[in-house]
Amino acid sequence: MLDLKSIKEAQERLSGVAYNTPFSYAPILSEMSGHEVYLKKENLQETGSFKIRGAFNKIATLIENGKTGGVVAASAGNHAQGVAFSAKHFDIDATIVMPDSTPMNKVQGVERFGAKVILKGNNYDEAYAFATEYTKEHQLEFVHPFASDEVMSGQGTVGIEMLAQEDLDAIVIPVGGGGLIAGMAVAVKALSPKTKVIGIAAAGAPAMKQSYDSKSAFCSLSVKTIADGIAVRDASPITLKPILENVDALELVCEDEIAAAILFLLEKQKLLVEGAGAVGVAALLHNKIGLVKGSKVGVVLSGGNIDVTMLSLIIEKGLVKSSRKMKLSVVLVDKPGSLMYFTELLTKVGANIVHIGYDRTSLDLAFGDATVSVFLETKGLEHQEEVRRLLRDNNFKFEEIN
Repeated sequence: MLDLKSIKEAQERLSGVAYNTPFSYAPILSEMSGHEVYLKKENLQETGSFKIRGAFNKIATLIENGKTGGVVAASAGNHAQGVAFSAKHFDIDATIVMPDSTPMNKVQGVERFGAKVILKGNNYDEAYAFATEYTKEHQLEFVHPFASDEVMSGQGTVGIEMLAQEDLDAIVIPVGGGGLIAGMAVAVKALSPKTKVIGIAAAGAPAMKQSYDSKSAFCSLSVKTIADGIAVRDASPITLKPILENVDALELVCEDEIAAAILFLLEKQKLLVEGAGAVGVAALLHNKIGLVKGSKVGVVLSGGNIDVTMLSLIIEKGLVKSSRKMKLSVVLVDKPGSLMYFTELLTKVGANIVHIGYDRTSLDLAFGDATVSVFLETKGLEHQEEVRRLLRDNNFKFEEIN
């Protein structure tokens, strides 16, 4: 059963295991959003995600009931680490089934706790299907990442911690399979009925949003999002029920908004947060939440296990989008001194060359011409316009590369 009592029991089991993570005021985000914003930093949790709470509570309950033969889980990464950590704590075997596309940092994060990893399927749901069959075949216990009262109760402890520290008008929570928001919503509404509970899902994984709107569990044809921690194809009626009973709103954010939020948190808040963990901040930055200005809002940063390659791509694209980097293709006369003259012009306006390429052999070039592809660091939109104006004034043919 999922209720405040079960959540408080989970809190007792988690004492000394899961961190009561920092929950602190975010001045820059508050100024930009027009709200008084506090961030719950579950990205600083043991294993880098809130998932340890539900996984540990579920496995602790199994141990209390004498089920010590071993556990199986299916996960895109964070739940897997939570299960692996918890199994190691209780000295039982764990087998984790992960999608083929799982970032290597998350696979390694599971293996360091001694769990066996099986890569299977194109997404979470295919990995889940294999894991359930594996569980039956080997007569083990399956630890579902969200559709379990014990798991939801463990996740609900986040809400208790937040309300113990601040009296909030609203709490903004990432939504994938719905275990976190289901557990938190039950805790929040029991402790502070006036506090609004708002869920944020990725537009590329909209199953729970569509389920919430239609009041019936919805299955998507596919999912595609950088927020891999909430990339769930099929909504569960088990999590949907408490969500419909306790959640006040559920909204979507797009990929560009998620990427911008990751970059914002890294640059302005000095926090490394994965896509799933950043959706609440994305919603605030892009006015997706219908709250009265000045509301006191808590936002859950649910995890920080982001793939380094993905982070690098997000940073590069973010810098281009915010006019701090620009790519140009410029036609020069192919003779000694032309390239030096071009680079000296850029130096005059303070544009820093990060990368440069020189091509004189392309078939679409006129004889005697060359193309320079150049990647510049710039100081913003006005600085980029200064670069464009300089090139036009000096009769350079150029185009911008997106």
